[in-house]
Amino acid sequence: MALDGMVIADIVYELERDLAGGRIAKIAQPEKDELLLTIKQSRTGEDGKTVRSQKRLVVSVNPSLPLIYETEETKNSPMTAPTFCMVLRKHLSNSRILSVRQIGLERVLCFELEHLNEMGDLCHKKLYIELMGKHSNIIFCQEDDVIIDSIKRVSALVSSVREVLPGRTYFIPNTQEKLDPFTVSCEEFTEKILTKPMPPAKALYTSLTGFSPVMANELLYRASLQDAASTSELSDMERLHLYRNFERLREELLSHSFAPTLVKRGQEPVEFAAFPLTSYERDETCQSISYDSISRLLYDFYAQRELYSRIHQKSFELRRVTNTALERCRKKYDLQEKQLRDTKKRDKYKVYGDLLTTYGYSLTGGEKSFTCENYYDEGKEITIPLDQTKSAMENAKRYFDKYAKLKRTFEALTVQLEETRQEIEHLESVSNALDIARQEEDLTLIRQELSECGYVKKHAQPRSNRGRVKIKSKPFHYISSDGFHMYVGRNNYQNDELTFHFANGGDWWFHAKGTAGSHVIVKTEGKELPDRTFEEAAALAGWYSKAKDQAKAEIDYIQRKHIKKPNGSKPGFVVYYTNYSLMASSHIEGIRCVNAEDSVFLERSYV
Repeated sequence: MALDGMVIADIVYELERDLAGGRIAKIAQPEKDELLLTIKQSRTGEDGKTVRSQKRLVVSVNPSLPLIYETEETKNSPMTAPTFCMVLRKHLSNSRILSVRQIGLERVLCFELEHLNEMGDLCHKKLYIELMGKHSNIIFCQEDDVIIDSIKRVSALVSSVREVLPGRTYFIPNTQEKLDPFTVSCEEFTEKILTKPMPPAKALYTSLTGFSPVMANELLYRASLQDAASTSELSDMERLHLYRNFERLREELLSHSFAPTLVKRGQEPVEFAAFPLTSYERDETCQSISYDSISRLLYDFYAQRELYSRIHQKSFELRRVTNTALERCRKKYDLQEKQLRDTKKRDKYKVYGDLLTTYGYSLTGGEKSFTCENYYDEGKEITIPLDQTKSAMENAKRYFDKYAKLKRTFEALTVQLEETRQEIEHLESVSNALDIARQEEDLTLIRQELSECGYVKKHAQPRSNRGRVKIKSKPFHYISSDGFHMYVGRNNYQNDELTFHFANGGDWWFHAKGTAGSHVIVKTEGKELPDRTFEEAAALAGWYSKAKDQAKAEIDYIQRKHIKKPNGSKPGFVVYYTNYSLMASSHIEGIRCVNAEDSVFLERSYV
């Protein structure tokens, strides 16, 4: 994610437009590293009447999630306000926001404020907000930049570069000596940036203030230089072309021609920027969403990101168990395959034994080999190695014993290999369910499934609940362009429910071919499905499978009445003997999603 100088520039432009002239009515500190400011404004409307409005500004300097955005929501505050919050309330209650500006293209915002002190005199203060990862901070200063207080105090013991303590003078450390994008010339761009012995993208974001790796790659893409491995590979014309694209980007910055863009892969947010990310156009698994507000974008991105991160953290142990079991099964499968290949010579030993039984009478003993006609191979001659210490019949018996042993091994390994293959398929389906899990209820069902299969320890349950799994989560619910309802199972229990309890015989079933994935059911309601619905259902089957990163995925589809579930098979396992197939794009943008809570899926107890 790129909370870079350009995104900050967009934020500043939006805050200056929305908040300048407003008064800070409330100051709260809901978290130790977060402020919530309530700002009220009075403006004259087109009809001459006074229009009053209220906005809330969230400022978070959490090291892992530094963020600033406008919101309509509020948060609960502690009963006793922290010291920094009390300091701000003392000085800034009912203060007016004169301006919001950015320091160069740094990730630093400066709120210039005016207020009346205890004597009624007009005073000016500055509130610096630094959004720099683990170095993020909120620093409250006098008009002359002398620090009054900060939300995080930094002593000389913590940082040798800068102290952030009351009484010290505020400054932005310039340890990296980066160039200012607003003032850099063509000569400086070429000589100081494009001469570094490194990839061009790295040279850009390590040399220019406010540039992130995302925007550096975007600039290279716009200049059609994304494949360059080093700055030394660039010709003079390519260097000039890159600078011209940089100039155009700079002009967009100066003219505030922002176009906040969020990139998503399926439902998961991947990246965002203050400008369109054309570099993601080549990735067919991604889609770009435009916003008219950077605050709205940031809120959506981090809210969705937090959901994915939270579920991913909660599923860590299940992933570890699943991946460990998968690795063990794959090693076992490879070993069994090798052992099975070794049994291929069993028939040769049977032939040796039969031929020695037939022609062995001619042997006198002590021979190292025996050559005779092989009546199993059109009378061709064959040479049989012999143990010279044994008779012909003893050699024949030795070969028959080898044959019998390898035959037993072959029969046992054939069964074991199929069992191991099914176990791998099951674990891969569990891994896929973990990938698409969105709710804690999904993880509960997956844990239950792993417990039933012996991969994790069973937790003690009330006697009345033993052997029953309550399915509380709903499947993903989509509606096709032609109005047909499509349902996607989140896990194996839900796949079983969808296919064998929810779907009718005439409904259509979809699944990615040869890989783990969700069952997709399309309700026909007795109607014939149009081709577009088949394509969209197949796209869902591809997206919710291990083939989602592929541009195209092969999808099997068949009517539900032709699907069978073998007795004693694991959840989600089905068999079918005739089906149709199609190649589908793993894209689901444009397919309307319905909230899972609105689904008509029947809750059942899986026994």
